[in-house]
Amino acid sequence: MLKRHFTSKFAAMRKYLLLLLFIIIAFYSNGQVKVACVGNSITYGSGIENRDKNSYPAKLQALAGEDWQVKNFGVSGATMLKKGDKPYWQQEAFREALIFEPDVVIIKLGTNDTKPQNWQYADQYISNYLDMIEQFKTLSSQPKIFICLPVPAFEEHWDIIPSVVKKEVVPAVRKIARKTDTHLINLYKPFKKKSELFPDHIHPNAAGAALMAEIIYDHLQKHVN
Repeated sequence: MLKRHFTSKFAAMRKYLLLLLFIIIAFYSNGQVKVACVGNSITYGSGIENRDKNSYPAKLQALAGEDWQVKNFGVSGATMLKKGDKPYWQQEAFREALIFEPDVVIIKLGTNDTKPQNWQYADQYISNYLDMIEQFKTLSSQPKIFICLPVPAFEEHWDIIPSVVKKEVVPAVRKIARKTDTHLINLYKPFKKKSELFPDHIHPNAAGAALMAEIIYDHLQKHVN
């Protein structure tokens, strides 16, 4: 009788362990690809009606589907420069992006850095950018990192200088991509002749954000398994 009791108990325990193992395997095999969109107001979706659905990260989520989890860590006014007037480094969104342990990181910072009060520290832009890439590289999730050339600024607005975006930030980001062997996404060239998508000359509208998402998604499809 005692032997039969232990045999029955062992069988029940075995079924429980097998069920638990199945749940664990199912959970990890269906794990989502986590994407962190790091950036400024253009990433955040400033000026876009219903930005929760129409910002570029939201549009990227719609394109990628339920196997991906895309999170918007954009902060309006944020700079890459640590000595900028609103360093991304000091924002809660940066800490949250690191805690998120993403599989993919998309960085789009530089537009606000062109403001005169920020670009006086231009000699530190590349080193600060390299530091941020390294911060993400050290995560246990070992994310693939994509860095973006900024979209054009079509007129000087909010002290953002279009010529600095074009002639200094764009070459700097290209140099960073070469130096780190990081995936580069060109968001400057596709929008050069699409000023109509930027009502305030700096921020894309919903259609512009959708095009950004399509360009970025195309790169992710090619480089993320």
